[in-house]
Amino acid sequence: MPKVTIDGQSIEVPEGTSILQAARLIGGDIVPPAMCYYSKLKTSGGYCRTCIVKVTKGSEKDPRPMPKPVASCRTNVMDGMEVQNITAPDLVEARKGVVEFLLINHPLDCPICDQAGECDLQNLSYSHGIEKSRYEFKRREFEKIDIGENIKLHMTRCILCYRCVKVAEQVCESRDHGVIGRGDVAEISTYIQKAVDKDFSGNMIDVCPVGALTDRTFRFKSRVWFTKPMNAHRKCTKCSGKTVVWLSGDDVLRVTARKDKFGEVEEWICNECRFERKETKDWNIEGPRHIDRQSVIAQNHYEVNKQLKIDVSNQKLLGEKAHNKQ
Repeated sequence: MPKVTIDGQSIEVPEGTSILQAARLIGGDIVPPAMCYYSKLKTSGGYCRTCIVKVTKGSEKDPRPMPKPVASCRTNVMDGMEVQNITAPDLVEARKGVVEFLLINHPLDCPICDQAGECDLQNLSYSHGIEKSRYEFKRREFEKIDIGENIKLHMTRCILCYRCVKVAEQVCESRDHGVIGRGDVAEISTYIQKAVDKDFSGNMIDVCPVGALTDRTFRFKSRVWFTKPMNAHRKCTKCSGKTVVWLSGDDVLRVTARKDKFGEVEEWICNECRFERKETKDWNIEGPRHIDRQSVIAQNHYEVNKQLKIDVSNQKLLGEKAHNKQ
């Protein structure tokens, strides 16, 4: 198996493994960010360029460095390859340039955007962005449209990562939308204003890294950090029924698929589970969903609070038992 070294850490991986996948196997801070690549969607990646890395040694057979940064999601590992990500200052500067391009047309909607708090672009701009844009020309603007009964498209926020298109192609029965136009006028659109109503189409919301596709049943109801995400499941004939329900008190504000540590969906869920089951009685609540400590969602300490309530209840029961014995 080929051996690759990324930021000083070596690992052997199967033939055909990309640099990004190898970095994810190592884990930690050396994993490049990814806005368009999605391991569960075939042919994804290669669009946004945020995962660029610096290859300082091509392989044992050809040790010459690659002349410019490469997209780690589309570049396969070769035996003896050496890669720099966070240890190369010039590469970090190059990624900042990529982020600046992504933000050229993206509006400052964070204060009103439902994606705030779980937005990949928000996190990326925080770590790699600059204080203000150097872009002085008119930005692209689009009207918000409903592309289905439950999905709102805000094209102004879109970064053309193609994830939603690939979900429609590979997860849904058929595709009713895609990218039209080229270059600066390219946009996500439905075909002649056709509605996106295929089952499993709601997964397009989960894979969208920004707030371009949002859940109309959840829009403006609450900030995600005020909600309590809980693992839940139900018997479903269409999908696994394993989801995350976002609670406010006993109210189910929204339902999403479960995601792994890289923010990718573990199992696709159907539209019935996502949009139509909005009561706690519809679900078997398993317990709090662990959210990474770097996420703003984790800052309300809902996991700790739930455990404290359990501990207090147990202490109360023990006290009552001791009192009864006396």
